[in-house]
Amino acid sequence: MTDEKRRSAWFWIFLGGGLFVAFIVVVGVLAYFAVQAMGGGTNFGSNIGVIDVDGVILSADSTVDNLRKFEQDDSIKAIILHIDSPGGGAAASQEIYNEVRHIRDEKKKPIIASIESVGASGAYYIASGTNKIYANDASIVGSIGVIMEWTNYGDLLKWAKLKPEVLKAGSLKDAGSPTREMTPEERAYFQSLVDNMHTQFIRDVSAGRTISVDKLTPLATGQVWTGQQALPLHLIDKQGGFRDALLDTAKQVGISGEPSVVKPPKKKNSILDFITSDTDDLWPNPSRLLEKHAGFYFLWR
Repeated sequence: MTDEKRRSAWFWIFLGGGLFVAFIVVVGVLAYFAVQAMGGGTNFGSNIGVIDVDGVILSADSTVDNLRKFEQDDSIKAIILHIDSPGGGAAASQEIYNEVRHIRDEKKKPIIASIESVGASGAYYIASGTNKIYANDASIVGSIGVIMEWTNYGDLLKWAKLKPEVLKAGSLKDAGSPTREMTPEERAYFQSLVDNMHTQFIRDVSAGRTISVDKLTPLATGQVWTGQQALPLHLIDKQGGFRDALLDTAKQVGISGEPSVVKPPKKKNSILDFITSDTDDLWPNPSRLLEKHAGFYFLWR
């Protein structure tokens, strides 16, 4: 190989090596700024997971799934439940509470509640299972109670000259029928169920908040308090908004500077979802307009 060819070969080797080094430097710089944009710096791989609990709680599935994903993710150092809800279904609220307690007590991952405008009834039930509850001064907190209700449209059926016919085995099989008045036996039956659920509510809040049942029971009237009133009652731990909860939690788990927040991805409905969805979701069946099932709710109205 001639000297000229050797010089040419080394030129291309140096040029290729230089371009490769430049590429690595550019990627490193971009990665650095990406980390900074996420609130990183020395916090790369150390995130705070935030799950929104808002609106009426009808199902536990989505929230429980998100809690489990964050609990299993080692990069998530703590979880904040950002709550703005009046509560909802009794069983759904209880299921989320149980998952919160599992993360707190068994997995030992810090989990915090930050109540925005409302954290009442089933939403407060959930919050009570966390390590710490934050609420604004004017937040609505509490409502430890149970409600069961439905609409009786028996008189409307009589006006329309419609007469429901029921065959049953068991005197309480159609208890709660919206087409007639309740019997004293049925009222006592439903009241016993409501009272039992109320006892469960008080028991779980007592365990979550480490407040004795005796001290908590006088507060469990379904009443709500402002965040300012709730603090001396030990229903919350600290007055402050989401930002306060976020920064305090980050400091607690050793994250310096601005914490990086991770939220579960939101599901986006596609055209296929629209096409394959139940038509009753889009255009309610007129026959269902009067249908309202009796249910048990940890719900503040």
